[in-house]
Amino acid sequence: MTNIGALAWDKADGLVPAIIQDADSGAVLMLGYMNRDALAATERTGRVTFWSRSQRRLWTKGETSGHYLEVRALAADCDGDTLLITAKPHGPACHLNTPTCFGESAPRAAAEELSFLVELEGIIAARLRDRPQGSYTARLAAQGMLRIAQKVGEEGLELALAAVAEPDAKVVGEAADLIYHTLLLLHSKNLSLAHVVALLRDRHAAGP
Repeated sequence: MTNIGALAWDKADGLVPAIIQDADSGAVLMLGYMNRDALAATERTGRVTFWSRSQRRLWTKGETSGHYLEVRALAADCDGDTLLITAKPHGPACHLNTPTCFGESAPRAAAEELSFLVELEGIIAARLRDRPQGSYTARLAAQGMLRIAQKVGEEGLELALAAVAEPDAKVVGEAADLIYHTLLLLHSKNLSLAHVVALLRDRHAAGP
């Protein structure tokens, strides 16, 4: 929990700005203001709660729309006068029904683009849980690990061949197929992309 008493509340009349960041994609969703009570409510309920400067009251994001922000982590900056809150958005973060309060044209960082892989993992998990009719993912998973592993091998070979003799668009398509089937294999083994990333980090930290 955040040490509420340690924050520099007096710098801005008892308020601190709170930057809300998508816990999965890293996108900056919005900026609001919190007083001591708003921060305490946020930590108590697990949903982002602000102090409304116009209405002079506490308000929980999504209290009317249902598009609340589920808190994952909180941190204060080095001066103790700004909060960074990572959260999982349940619906659009903006009242204009855009994903963020910075509009559809908000600049996207490279990491945010890559975060779709995390979303894709969730889609695969949902397909395997719900088994919707016509789902390729569910149909392939039903054939068992041997068939999934075979598909990963096939897609790896197709990517290698495309790299030698096909245009870039074909290479990208084959790489996408390989990544998708690899994610399915990992999920079927109760593993995730995070396990792979952690290993790559460890290898990098070990030296050149």
